[in-house]
Amino acid sequence: MTPRAGTVPLTCKAPMSRAALTPRFLIGWLAITLLAAIFPARFASAGERVQVDSLRPGVRINVFWHPAEQAHATVLMFTGGDGGFGKVQNGWPASENFLVRSAPLWAQEGLNVALFGRPSDMAQLSPEARVSDAHLQDIQATINWIKTQSSAPIWLVGTSMGTISTTAALVKLDDPQIAGGVLTSSIVSFKTIGAVPKQALDHIKRPVLVYHHQNDTCQLCQPHEVPGILAGLKNAPIKKLMMVSGGSNPSGPVCQALHWHGFIGMEPQAVADISGWIRKPVN
Repeated sequence: MTPRAGTVPLTCKAPMSRAALTPRFLIGWLAITLLAAIFPARFASAGERVQVDSLRPGVRINVFWHPAEQAHATVLMFTGGDGGFGKVQNGWPASENFLVRSAPLWAQEGLNVALFGRPSDMAQLSPEARVSDAHLQDIQATINWIKTQSSAPIWLVGTSMGTISTTAALVKLDDPQIAGGVLTSSIVSFKTIGAVPKQALDHIKRPVLVYHHQNDTCQLCQPHEVPGILAGLKNAPIKKLMMVSGGSNPSGPVCQALHWHGFIGMEPQAVADISGWIRKPVN
Protein backbone atom coordinates (compact mmCIF):
# COMPACT_ATOMS: atom_id res chain seq x y z
CA MET A 1 0.00 0.00 0.00
CA THR A 2 1.38 3.42 -0.94
CA PRO A 3 1.38 5.93 1.95
CA ARG A 4 -0.64 9.10 1.47
CA ALA A 5 0.75 12.48 2.39
CA GLY A 6 1.05 13.01 6.13
CA THR A 7 0.17 9.43 7.05
CA VAL A 8 1.80 6.14 7.88
CA PRO A 9 -0.37 3.09 7.05
CA LEU A 10 -0.47 0.56 9.85
CA THR A 11 -0.63 -3.07 8.86
CA CYS A 12 -0.14 -6.29 10.75
CA LYS A 13 0.38 -9.59 8.97
CA ALA A 14 1.21 -11.61 12.05
CA PRO A 15 -1.43 -14.01 13.40
CA MET A 16 -3.51 -12.61 16.23
CA SER A 17 -2.68 -14.02 19.62
CA ARG A 18 -5.29 -15.62 21.82
CA ALA A 19 -4.76 -12.84 24.31
CA ALA A 20 -6.05 -10.36 21.72
CA LEU A 21 -9.29 -12.28 21.36
CA THR A 22 -10.97 -10.62 24.32
CA PRO A 23 -14.75 -10.79 24.79
CA ARG A 24 -15.04 -7.08 23.87
CA PHE A 25 -13.09 -7.63 20.65
CA LEU A 26 -15.06 -10.73 19.73
CA ILE A 27 -18.40 -8.99 20.28
CA GLY A 28 -17.38 -6.16 17.97
CA TRP A 29 -15.99 -8.56 15.38
CA LEU A 30 -19.13 -10.67 15.45
CA ALA A 31 -21.31 -7.55 15.02
CA ILE A 32 -19.47 -6.59 11.84
CA THR A 33 -19.50 -10.20 10.60
CA LEU A 34 -23.27 -10.35 11.13
CA LEU A 35 -23.81 -7.09 9.23
CA ALA A 36 -21.62 -8.39 6.42
CA ALA A 37 -23.69 -11.57 6.24
CA ILE A 38 -26.94 -9.59 6.04
CA PHE A 39 -25.63 -7.07 3.52
CA PRO A 40 -22.90 -8.98 1.61
CA ALA A 41 -22.86 -6.66 -1.43
CA ARG A 42 -22.24 -3.68 0.79
CA PHE A 43 -19.00 -4.87 2.33
CA ALA A 44 -16.83 -5.31 -0.75
CA SER A 45 -14.40 -2.49 0.06
CA ALA A 46 -12.39 -1.83 3.16
CA GLY A 47 -10.57 1.03 4.82
CA GLU A 48 -7.23 1.46 6.51
CA ARG A 49 -5.73 2.63 9.75
CA VAL A 50 -3.38 5.57 9.27
CA GLN A 51 -1.36 7.86 11.49
CA VAL A 52 -1.93 11.57 10.97
CA ASP A 53 0.66 14.11 12.07
CA SER A 54 -0.75 16.34 14.80
CA LEU A 55 -0.25 20.09 14.95
CA ARG A 56 1.61 19.23 18.15
CA PRO A 57 5.26 18.34 17.35
CA GLY A 58 6.12 14.68 17.59
CA VAL A 59 2.52 13.51 18.08
CA ARG A 60 0.56 11.30 15.70
CA ILE A 61 -3.14 10.51 15.75
CA ASN A 62 -4.59 7.11 14.92
CA VAL A 63 -7.37 7.49 12.36
CA PHE A 64 -9.43 4.88 10.53
CA TRP A 65 -10.25 6.07 7.01
CA HIS A 66 -12.70 4.62 4.52
CA PRO A 67 -13.42 6.73 1.43
CA ALA A 68 -16.70 6.35 -0.41
CA GLU A 69 -16.96 6.64 -4.16
CA GLN A 70 -18.30 10.11 -5.03
CA ALA A 71 -18.96 10.85 -1.36
CA HIS A 72 -21.41 13.66 -0.69
CA ALA A 73 -19.97 14.24 2.79
CA THR A 74 -17.41 12.97 5.31
CA VAL A 75 -18.32 11.93 8.84
CA LEU A 76 -15.51 12.43 11.35
CA MET A 77 -16.64 10.29 14.25
CA PHE A 78 -15.69 10.37 17.93
CA THR A 79 -16.29 7.26 20.01
CA GLY A 80 -17.16 7.20 23.70
CA GLY A 81 -15.37 5.81 26.73
CA ASP A 82 -11.60 6.26 26.58
CA GLY A 83 -11.70 6.87 22.83
CA GLY A 84 -10.24 4.77 20.06
CA PHE A 85 -11.79 2.29 17.66
CA GLY A 86 -10.11 -1.03 18.42
CA LYS A 87 -8.22 -3.39 16.16
CA VAL A 88 -8.71 -3.29 12.40
CA GLN A 89 -9.44 -6.71 10.97
CA ASN A 90 -10.45 -7.43 7.37
CA GLY A 91 -10.52 -3.74 6.62
CA TRP A 92 -12.88 -2.65 9.40
CA PRO A 93 -12.33 -1.79 13.08
CA ALA A 94 -13.89 -4.27 15.46
CA SER A 95 -14.84 -2.24 18.54
CA GLU A 96 -18.38 -2.74 19.81
CA ASN A 97 -18.94 1.04 19.98
CA PHE A 98 -22.10 2.13 18.13
CA LEU A 99 -20.27 4.32 15.62
CA VAL A 100 -17.56 1.72 15.02
CA ARG A 101 -19.71 -1.36 14.62
CA SER A 102 -22.00 0.52 12.23
CA ALA A 103 -19.13 2.04 10.20
CA PRO A 104 -19.85 -0.06 7.08
CA LEU A 105 -23.44 1.19 7.10
CA TRP A 106 -22.25 4.81 7.11
CA ALA A 107 -20.04 4.05 4.13
CA GLN A 108 -22.98 2.60 2.26
CA GLU A 109 -24.82 5.89 2.68
CA GLY A 110 -22.26 7.52 0.40
CA LEU A 111 -20.18 8.96 3.22
CA ASN A 112 -16.44 9.01 3.72
CA VAL A 113 -15.88 7.47 7.16
CA ALA A 114 -13.14 8.79 9.44
CA LEU A 115 -12.91 7.41 12.97
CA PHE A 116 -10.84 9.50 15.36
CA GLY A 117 -8.53 7.42 17.54
CA ARG A 118 -6.20 8.26 20.38
CA PRO A 119 -3.05 10.34 19.84
CA SER A 120 0.33 8.79 20.47
CA ASP A 121 0.86 10.67 23.74
CA MET A 122 -2.50 9.86 25.36
CA ALA A 123 -3.44 6.46 26.73
CA GLN A 124 -7.05 7.58 27.03
CA LEU A 125 -9.33 10.47 26.13
CA SER A 126 -10.77 11.56 29.46
CA PRO A 127 -13.46 14.25 29.67
CA GLU A 128 -10.73 16.72 30.65
CA ALA A 129 -8.66 15.75 27.63
CA ARG A 130 -11.63 16.09 25.29
CA VAL A 131 -12.00 19.81 26.02
CA SER A 132 -8.27 20.55 26.03
CA ASP A 133 -6.42 22.69 23.51
CA ALA A 134 -4.27 19.66 22.69
CA HIS A 135 -7.33 17.64 21.67
CA LEU A 136 -8.65 20.49 19.53
CA GLN A 137 -5.28 20.73 17.78
CA ASP A 138 -5.45 16.99 17.07
CA ILE A 139 -8.97 17.33 15.67
CA GLN A 140 -7.92 20.22 13.45
CA ALA A 141 -4.92 18.24 12.21
CA THR A 142 -7.24 15.35 11.35
CA ILE A 143 -9.57 17.69 9.49
CA ASN A 144 -6.60 19.13 7.60
CA TRP A 145 -5.60 15.62 6.56
CA ILE A 146 -9.14 14.71 5.51
CA LYS A 147 -9.16 17.77 3.26
CA THR A 148 -6.17 16.30 1.38
CA GLN A 149 -8.31 13.24 0.66
CA SER A 150 -11.70 14.77 -0.11
CA SER A 151 -13.31 18.15 -0.70
CA ALA A 152 -16.66 16.94 0.66
CA PRO A 153 -18.17 18.81 3.63
CA ILE A 154 -17.19 17.37 7.00
CA TRP A 155 -19.76 16.50 9.67
CA LEU A 156 -18.54 15.90 13.21
CA VAL A 157 -20.38 12.97 14.82
CA GLY A 158 -19.95 11.92 18.44
CA THR A 159 -21.50 9.33 20.70
CA SER A 160 -21.56 9.31 24.52
CA MET A 161 -18.23 10.78 25.73
CA GLY A 162 -17.52 11.50 22.09
CA THR A 163 -20.20 14.20 22.21
CA ILE A 164 -17.87 16.19 24.48
CA SER A 165 -15.23 16.17 21.73
CA THR A 166 -17.75 16.97 19.02
CA THR A 167 -19.24 19.88 20.94
CA ALA A 168 -15.84 21.33 21.84
CA ALA A 169 -14.81 21.25 18.18
CA LEU A 170 -18.06 22.83 17.01
CA VAL A 171 -17.65 25.58 19.61
CA LYS A 172 -13.98 26.37 19.07
CA LEU A 173 -12.92 25.36 15.55
CA ASP A 174 -13.67 27.71 12.69
CA ASP A 175 -12.75 25.53 9.74
CA PRO A 176 -14.97 26.36 6.75
CA GLN A 177 -15.21 22.72 5.68
CA ILE A 178 -16.99 21.75 8.92
CA ALA A 179 -20.64 21.60 7.84
CA GLY A 180 -22.22 20.78 11.20
CA GLY A 181 -22.48 18.23 13.96
CA VAL A 182 -24.41 15.23 15.24
CA LEU A 183 -24.63 14.35 18.94
CA THR A 184 -25.77 10.81 19.79
CA SER A 185 -26.35 9.60 23.35
CA SER A 186 -25.17 12.98 24.59
CA ILE A 187 -23.46 13.51 27.94
CA VAL A 188 -25.83 15.92 29.71
CA SER A 189 -24.98 15.44 33.39
CA PHE A 190 -23.47 18.61 34.84
CA LYS A 191 -21.30 16.40 37.06
CA THR A 192 -19.17 15.57 34.03
CA ILE A 193 -16.41 17.89 32.85
CA GLY A 194 -17.27 19.10 29.36
CA ALA A 195 -20.88 17.88 29.43
CA VAL A 196 -22.64 19.17 26.32
CA PRO A 197 -24.95 21.69 28.10
CA LYS A 198 -21.97 23.09 30.06
CA GLN A 199 -20.13 24.15 26.92
CA ALA A 200 -20.67 27.46 25.08
CA LEU A 201 -23.40 26.15 22.80
CA ASP A 202 -24.37 29.67 21.78
CA HIS A 203 -21.03 29.88 19.92
CA ILE A 204 -22.13 27.14 17.51
CA LYS A 205 -23.32 28.59 14.21
CA ARG A 206 -23.72 25.38 12.23
CA PRO A 207 -26.58 22.85 11.94
CA VAL A 208 -26.75 20.35 14.81
CA LEU A 209 -28.70 17.11 15.16
CA VAL A 210 -29.25 15.64 18.63
CA TYR A 211 -30.08 11.92 18.40
CA HIS A 212 -31.04 10.05 21.58
CA HIS A 213 -32.76 6.81 22.60
CA GLN A 214 -35.79 7.40 24.80
CA ASN A 215 -34.93 4.32 26.90
CA ASP A 216 -31.34 5.35 27.62
CA THR A 217 -30.99 4.98 31.40
CA CYS A 218 -27.32 5.96 31.67
CA GLN A 219 -27.14 8.46 34.53
CA LEU A 220 -24.95 10.77 32.46
CA CYS A 221 -27.37 10.82 29.53
CA GLN A 222 -30.90 11.09 30.93
CA PRO A 223 -33.41 11.68 28.09
CA HIS A 224 -35.42 14.32 29.98
CA GLU A 225 -32.31 16.52 30.16
CA VAL A 226 -31.50 16.31 26.46
CA PRO A 227 -33.87 19.06 25.21
CA GLY A 228 -31.72 21.49 27.18
CA ILE A 229 -29.08 21.11 24.47
CA LEU A 230 -31.38 22.66 21.88
CA ALA A 231 -32.20 25.49 24.25
CA GLY A 232 -28.49 26.32 24.38
CA LEU A 233 -28.05 26.26 20.60
CA LYS A 234 -29.31 29.81 20.28
CA ASN A 235 -27.32 30.64 17.15
CA ALA A 236 -27.39 27.33 15.29
CA PRO A 237 -29.20 28.00 11.99
CA ILE A 238 -30.79 24.54 12.11
CA LYS A 239 -31.22 22.35 15.18
CA LYS A 240 -33.14 19.11 15.48
CA LEU A 241 -33.90 16.66 18.28
CA MET A 242 -34.70 13.07 17.31
CA MET A 243 -35.78 11.10 20.37
CA VAL A 244 -36.08 7.55 19.05
CA SER A 245 -37.19 4.10 20.16
CA GLY A 246 -36.59 0.65 18.77
CA GLY A 247 -33.85 -1.91 18.83
CA SER A 248 -33.68 -5.24 20.65
CA ASN A 249 -31.85 -7.38 23.18
CA PRO A 250 -30.00 -4.80 25.28
CA SER A 251 -27.29 -6.33 27.46
CA GLY A 252 -24.53 -5.32 29.81
CA PRO A 253 -24.14 -2.03 31.70
CA VAL A 254 -26.67 0.65 30.74
CA CYS A 255 -23.93 3.16 29.85
CA GLN A 256 -22.21 0.77 27.45
CA ALA A 257 -22.50 0.18 23.72
CA LEU A 258 -24.65 -2.96 23.78
CA HIS A 259 -27.54 -1.34 25.63
CA TRP A 260 -30.10 1.26 24.50
CA HIS A 261 -27.33 3.80 25.06
CA GLY A 262 -25.63 2.29 22.01
CA PHE A 263 -28.77 1.90 19.87
CA ILE A 264 -28.40 -1.87 20.00
CA GLY A 265 -30.46 -3.72 17.41
CA MET A 266 -31.41 -0.56 15.51
CA GLU A 267 -28.13 0.34 13.84
CA PRO A 268 -29.52 0.47 10.26
CA GLN A 269 -32.37 2.73 11.38
CA ALA A 270 -30.07 5.04 13.33
CA VAL A 271 -27.59 5.38 10.48
CA ALA A 272 -30.38 5.97 7.97
CA ASP A 273 -32.00 8.61 10.20
CA ILE A 274 -28.76 10.50 10.74
CA SER A 275 -27.36 10.22 7.22
CA GLY A 276 -30.72 11.32 5.81
CA TRP A 277 -30.64 14.42 7.98
CA ILE A 278 -27.04 15.15 6.97
CA ARG A 279 -28.15 15.11 3.34
CA LYS A 280 -30.94 17.58 4.12
CA PRO A 281 -30.72 19.26 7.54
CA VAL A 282 -34.09 20.54 8.76
CA ASN A 283 -35.48 21.76 12.06
